[in-house]
Amino acid sequence: MFVIFLALLGFHTFVLSSRKNPLIALKSGQTTHASTFTQQVNSTMAARGHVQDPNDRRLRPIYDYLDNGNNKMAIQQADKLLKKHKDLHCAKVLKAIGLQRTGKQDEAFTLAQEVATLEPTDDNSLQALTILYREMHRPELVTKLYEAAVKKVPLSEEYHSHLFMAYARVGEYKKMQQAGMALYKIVPKNPYYFWSVMSLVMQAISAQDEKLAQTMFLPLAERMVEKMVKEEKIEAEAEVQLYFMILERLGKCVEALEVIRGPLGDKLTSELQSRENKCMMLYQRLQRWPECNALAHKLLLKNPDDWQFYPSYFDSLFHLMDQSWSPPEEGEHCSEGLVHHTVAEVVRFVEERIKCEDGKDSRSLRGPYLARLELMHRLRERGCPEESLLGDPLELMVQFFGKFGDKPCCITDLKIYLHLLSPEQHVQFINHLSEAVPLGEQGEEGFAFPEDTKALQRHLCVCQLSRALGLHHSLDIDGKLRLITELKAHYRHGLKFGKHALKTELQFSDMYCLMAAHVYIDLWTETGDENMAWQCLGILQEGLSHSSSNAQFKLLLLLLYCRLGAFEPVVDLYSSLDAKHVQHDTIGFLLTRYAESLGQFAAASQSCNFSLRFFHSNQKDTSEYIIQAYKYGAFEKIPEFIALRNRLNQSLHFAQVRTERMLLDLFLEADIVLSLEESVKAMSLSAEDDIPWDNMRDNRDLTVFTSWDPKERQLTDEHRSQSLEEESVWLRIRSLTLRLLASLAALGHTPSQQNSEISNENGVGDKTSVFSSLLSELSQTLQTAAQIAEKHIQYPFLGPPSARLAQALSSGSCQCQAAALQLSVHLQELETAGLDDSSELQTQICNGFKSLVVQLQEILNKCKGDLLEMKESTLKTWPSLLENLIFFVETVCIVLWMASYCAKILRPLKTSLQKKKKKKKDANTALPVVVCGFQELTGSLQDLLNQALEHIKGQEIGMTALKLAGLTLEGCTQEEASFTKAAMDKVQSSYLRSLQEVGDLLKKRAETIKNLKI
Repeated sequence: MFVIFLALLGFHTFVLSSRKNPLIALKSGQTTHASTFTQQVNSTMAARGHVQDPNDRRLRPIYDYLDNGNNKMAIQQADKLLKKHKDLHCAKVLKAIGLQRTGKQDEAFTLAQEVATLEPTDDNSLQALTILYREMHRPELVTKLYEAAVKKVPLSEEYHSHLFMAYARVGEYKKMQQAGMALYKIVPKNPYYFWSVMSLVMQAISAQDEKLAQTMFLPLAERMVEKMVKEEKIEAEAEVQLYFMILERLGKCVEALEVIRGPLGDKLTSELQSRENKCMMLYQRLQRWPECNALAHKLLLKNPDDWQFYPSYFDSLFHLMDQSWSPPEEGEHCSEGLVHHTVAEVVRFVEERIKCEDGKDSRSLRGPYLARLELMHRLRERGCPEESLLGDPLELMVQFFGKFGDKPCCITDLKIYLHLLSPEQHVQFINHLSEAVPLGEQGEEGFAFPEDTKALQRHLCVCQLSRALGLHHSLDIDGKLRLITELKAHYRHGLKFGKHALKTELQFSDMYCLMAAHVYIDLWTETGDENMAWQCLGILQEGLSHSSSNAQFKLLLLLLYCRLGAFEPVVDLYSSLDAKHVQHDTIGFLLTRYAESLGQFAAASQSCNFSLRFFHSNQKDTSEYIIQAYKYGAFEKIPEFIALRNRLNQSLHFAQVRTERMLLDLFLEADIVLSLEESVKAMSLSAEDDIPWDNMRDNRDLTVFTSWDPKERQLTDEHRSQSLEEESVWLRIRSLTLRLLASLAALGHTPSQQNSEISNENGVGDKTSVFSSLLSELSQTLQTAAQIAEKHIQYPFLGPPSARLAQALSSGSCQCQAAALQLSVHLQELETAGLDDSSELQTQICNGFKSLVVQLQEILNKCKGDLLEMKESTLKTWPSLLENLIFFVETVCIVLWMASYCAKILRPLKTSLQKKKKKKKDANTALPVVVCGFQELTGSLQDLLNQALEHIKGQEIGMTALKLAGLTLEGCTQEEASFTKAAMDKVQSSYLRSLQEVGDLLKKRAETIKNLKI
């Protein structure tokens, strides 16, 4: 996806001559957006020649102040200027920009609208207003601005083009089409005409009705282009690309092929083999396998290392065989030339390419050798006996290793063909490869080491292939420990080759270190010995100290710390990864999954902000990419940008982060900083669902970790779908909880009404029914969740992290939260019925209160136990206890909000009852059952919070008392022990930080109980 984002930066098609299109054309390498505010606002000043507008000189100081971030001085300077020149509209707008940037949005908007209502037509005012509206995230106002300007100056090319771009920002494709044609009528230049055509194509792409797209928009776009073709007005490559795109979307592959192979195809020059690639794609769609085969054959003769054509070559062969195709007796085989329609011919062709490579003095190309293995794989899949013509796969792979084993890509090349070897050949294969690795004499440790980087790469490749064949996994515990010792020895020996490397460069032997870490993880998962995890952290920290830019070290450290329950070290690790653009979506889940669940609330907010900042800027940024694509004529990129925007808007991670961030804000602030009602209002929360469930996209990169595991231990498609199902159900639970809290806040706003009919008139009944339907949906979702949790799904260690779903259910927090929210419905019924005739309902509510206390006590009991314990000189972590403690905190928050709602209902009812008793002179002072039950509830909640705080205090004292420095780590050198103990210190510090943050929040919550008196 990031490639799409970068595409425009190096895009060279449709570079229009400045003579033909002075406004749009940009010289090669020239940036489209001015780097500073002044350049943006005054982009047209230079075009006016040497005569400078006196207003430009007057405005210059304000521009400079805004450029330098000195907004207050900009406002003062604008005020001074406005005193002398009241009608200088641009000064007002620049003042508004200063106000906007100092947080005075309302004043800025009022000032801007004063100018906008005057419908200015000077460049300075229009451009300044455009920038202001962009900063306000109100692009729709820019369209109104230029609509007015175009009406006043109907022949302005500049204003018409600005209007077109303003429509592009808001996606008004129909208006873009009209604006493009209006522009073309004023200034008949090709780019403007094709802007209009592309806008028609975008109407087709965005149309809900596919039939409408195929019968109206695309045919109209096709006719518009055909008109230009007939008039021989096609000038640029982008225009041909757009014609091709239209024909392709209409399914007119034959016509598209004629265009590509005809004179218009000569204009396709910006990309290498653009014409051939398009022909190949069309032949495949049209199932013209002879042409497909012949074209692939021709292109491979030119460049035998161009891998993209080998699959087409082989695919076409098998299609021709399936069709029993034979060449004509006379003439050419097809329009593209000679066709290879038998396996023997294809085998001969591949072998000839290999002979050519073998005979070269320079280094051989990998393509033909890989093609031979690929052909063998395909022949075996089809059960063709001709497979034997290619030779023995073991010998072929050994030969490949002999030629390319010193390249880092050798492992990825061979790994996908290892299945060609029988299990009996695995050890034999590795032995053959080992013989081809030049190693020096054995040292004191009993290991022989490579003497240069090429030999190191060969040895490393053998180790990687051994792991990929499962030979590492089949070792017993002692064998794995010996393997780790060997890998660490090779890693440290290899560091000498990178002594003079820059800090940003990786060490040649880094992969030995990573592989040793993987073997440690194998031992940890198989034996449960946490000592292996600590040593794994130690070796990775050591690796990171020598290779500070190694992303794989950081990712694996991040995962291990989270699995051990420590989030504090993870924030810096993730920051140092310097994730860019879509990576916040693809790998952000590694951070956000654990942030809140491990009790690091401040870091959780920061983690969510990392991702949300990217998602929120996506909408605005994509509009800018689209505008640049129009300017450069990169029309085929525009649908890709739209698809990218949709993909990000529909991202599972985006929905998760948004939901978790809002819940986190409520847990930290509602009824502490602001009331629940005020918090919900400030967040613009509603009970409506805004998550695109039907179009949800799982954009997580679940293969971000380097792995050499054999196929049976790798992540499967079933794992992916199970993970997505788990995450989606957990998201639904969290989303429903959030919407129920928003609905509860809305109920809390409602004035009490005794008469249910009046209540319905005021919308109270609607709110109650919404609340009840959400509760019903939550109940159904929890049933689905229970079924998923029963499966006890286990993912590979380097696969997706398991969702919080199973632990939330086993702790009892989901059930307790649902019960607390359910009580709100009964309280609403009590408000309607009153205290006089509702003894049965009151008893039901009191039983609910008691049940909540019991459930909360059970959740708290599941948090009891030492988070960190030292046994026999080993440190053991219990992260599940910490996660349960977080579930307890969340559940207490929701129960307290329900109690607050209850207090709001009971206070007026109790007051009303006391007034009635005074009138009747009733001496009975007994409180209603529900009031007594509520008082018991608040008392019990206070006790529970005190218990939790005592537990946390005890944990803090016990954890601080742990003397990690005194641990003796067996089998470790002093240097290794120092890295391992440093990792242990980080985990201990993180646990203490989590306990402190949880304790602080519970203390604040305990304070809120005082407000629950009735």
